[in-house]
Amino acid sequence: MRNQRIEYIIDEILDQYAYADETNRPWIIGFSGGKDSTVLLMLVWIALRKLKELAYPFQLRRPIYVVCNDTMVENPIIASYVDDVLEKIETKARDEDLPIFVRKTTPRLEDSFWVNVIGKGYPVPNMAFRWCTDRMKIKPTSNFILDQVDECGEVIILIGARKEESFTRARSLKKHEKYGKRLTNHPTLKNTFVYAPIKELMLEEVWYIINKIPSPWDFDNSILFNIYLNASADDYECPSVVTDDSHSSCGRSRFGCWTCTVVKDDKSMRSLIKNGYEWMQPLYEFRSKVEQERNNIENRFPFRRDGKKAVKNLGPYTFNYRADLLKRLLTVQYQLQKHDPKIKLITNQELIAIQVNWYRDFNFGHQVSEIYNKIYNSTLSMEDGKIKNKLEADLMREICKENIEEGELIEQLLMLQKSKSLMQRRRGLKTEIESRLEEFVKTKKKS
Repeated sequence: MRNQRIEYIIDEILDQYAYADETNRPWIIGFSGGKDSTVLLMLVWIALRKLKELAYPFQLRRPIYVVCNDTMVENPIIASYVDDVLEKIETKARDEDLPIFVRKTTPRLEDSFWVNVIGKGYPVPNMAFRWCTDRMKIKPTSNFILDQVDECGEVIILIGARKEESFTRARSLKKHEKYGKRLTNHPTLKNTFVYAPIKELMLEEVWYIINKIPSPWDFDNSILFNIYLNASADDYECPSVVTDDSHSSCGRSRFGCWTCTVVKDDKSMRSLIKNGYEWMQPLYEFRSKVEQERNNIENRFPFRRDGKKAVKNLGPYTFNYRADLLKRLLTVQYQLQKHDPKIKLITNQELIAIQVNWYRDFNFGHQVSEIYNKIYNSTLSMEDGKIKNKLEADLMREICKENIEEGELIEQLLMLQKSKSLMQRRRGLKTEIESRLEEFVKTKKKS
């Protein structure tokens, strides 16, 4: 089932793992669950098996980390698929006693998509302001790599990049490769090297491997093929079987964050909906509407977060728009959970962080718990990790009914203090309280 070209790549991987490099520098495989990273891991796994079959188990000394970054806004179809695959990989590697270890990375809470958009009011990304990639993708994986460098001195990253993917990718690979050398220096990370074993593979060969070579971790690869098949753009023909070089293939679809507004249209999601995943329609509509509303001036403050005047008066999202976004997002989540209760578009931790950021921005007019409770018809409160203010607020208004403005100020200062408790960090509380007091004094003087 494996042709000579594929066997050559497997043997090269084996040689690089056990002989060409006599160190124990760990290998890190960036695993997205897509076709290229799947093929890369398959060939590495087969190489390790081959080494073991050669009666050299002592050579399996180098750890291999399968690192999957979850942006927390992945396409639900891909997210569910990847979780199933990672579980299989972890179990099978343990059963076969192979040094393969699964690691999942996520953005820091303050770097997550919804905390930035709904909490801080960042406009959704576009080509001119693509703030998401670094915070949600690059940083989490880079932090893991840097931790390994600190521990081991050097690491080797295996990438599933292929020259045929695009002219840009081919040029990038050509720029960094050194004649006669398999490893190249990472362009930004110190003591980090890059190895691209499948860079010469054609798209048809990738699908040949996925469809004709059994998954080493006993997963049904036809599931992956069908995901690509259903997500293929309307104008691209994708055959049901790819078994040799004479066939064309699917796989030109790109999967990413379902919230991605950098592209004008999410063709893969649109095609999935067309091919039987109708339950994703609310996601598609939500994303499209948010992209269309991005530059509506009525949704934006005229000043940036640092107080400076924004270009074209397009600063952060207004408080009302942020609250409306949260309401619409939770409504979509509620609808999708009727299809699959496991779907979660926003985590409880993000909801707490959003409320904290609203307090920091002196947005005391909207409560996350109230928005959530109206949609879910629940009595969620968020105290000790939840937010609950109604009883305190009613009591404060009763005490300060003779001086409502001062009562509201005290209530808001208490909210700021509570927000620090929720996040278990008190740093910056003094500054935020002083800022709110200064703003109150200025307002009083003007009136």
